[in-house]
Amino acid sequence: MKKIVLYSHSGSKNHGCEAIVRGTSKILDGICEMKLLSHAEDEDIKYKVNEIIDVKAGKNPINKKSMSFFNAYLSLKIKNDTAKMDVLQFTDGKKYIDENTIAFAIGGDTYCYSDVQNHVELHKMYGEKAYKTVLWGCSVEPKLMEEPKIAKDIESYSLIVTRESISYGALNKVNKNTKLYPDPAFNLDKLELDLPCGFKENDTIGINLSPLIIRKETYEGITMKNYENLISYILKNTTSNIALIPHVIWESNDDREPLRALYDKFKKTDRVIMIDDCNCMELKGYISRCKLFIGARTHATIAAYSTCVPTLVIGYSVKARGIAKDIFGTYENYVLPVQSLKKDNDLVESFKWIYDRKDNIRDHLNKFMPDYKKRGLLARNEIEQIMR
Repeated sequence: MKKIVLYSHSGSKNHGCEAIVRGTSKILDGICEMKLLSHAEDEDIKYKVNEIIDVKAGKNPINKKSMSFFNAYLSLKIKNDTAKMDVLQFTDGKKYIDENTIAFAIGGDTYCYSDVQNHVELHKMYGEKAYKTVLWGCSVEPKLMEEPKIAKDIESYSLIVTRESISYGALNKVNKNTKLYPDPAFNLDKLELDLPCGFKENDTIGINLSPLIIRKETYEGITMKNYENLISYILKNTTSNIALIPHVIWESNDDREPLRALYDKFKKTDRVIMIDDCNCMELKGYISRCKLFIGARTHATIAAYSTCVPTLVIGYSVKARGIAKDIFGTYENYVLPVQSLKKDNDLVESFKWIYDRKDNIRDHLNKFMPDYKKRGLLARNEIEQIMR
């Protein structure tokens, strides 16, 4: 009897990670026994992810007396290879993987960041025991495929399901078992809580900002200055209120920090509110009732796209460009790379373009999204095939 183990889940305080788990669970509902290896079980319990999937510890203290530690230490000292050492903390996850297990790497961005070598080692470790391995809902920087070690790792997956066409084009050249389906979070359900005071349904502009994009800015301070000028412009030139919506609240990467700074600057206007932390379905409920959305976190913008809210993405990588291109045919004007911010009003100018076309954009999303989300559900067929 086959079973599925999801891994590379960093915890649900990143509500994008939570949304991937919930969306994946919906797509694969009833297909077989499923487990989630989590780096932060307490977060998944807090947001009740454990009520939809069996959550197990996917991260553990390193045993410094083990032979694995000794070999990793030698690799670190001799080759300056940190990946083998870093991956030891996930060793206990192997006990949930056997010859009947399909091991799913669900961290959609795992091949986008500097610790990519860790994921190569983790895939190798789990893949040695698993029946098959799947890279699920991913984006990958195309240039990575020029690195032989990473290309070899990508080639060894039994199946790759990528969420946008730019990554698909790069991955399919290396692994012919690469398929293209929308991110699982497009099929995430929404929950509509009571709106807080100051949130005018369909006349509130949602804004998300992350420390991550601030760290990727080209000019120090330019991102916050652009967001401040954007809020000033909206307050001066529209009747809309503004909702500041966090989507990741990790201590080291907390959207609430820059958003609170914006809130403190504009709270006396009585037109700017801060949304409290809640689970990803409830956040999607708030975003779905916005007139327009400006977002830095990928899954905050997916919540907007999937509920047909006109959206401007402040992006930094291939995933933002690829998703927008697949929805609109182009990412020009729909994605503003944070690295391109040079003037204080760059964000205002991009916002104007979206705002002036918001009705047409919403009409397009209303026509496009139903079939796009249905296609996302069909990714289940790929998993049924490799289970045979």
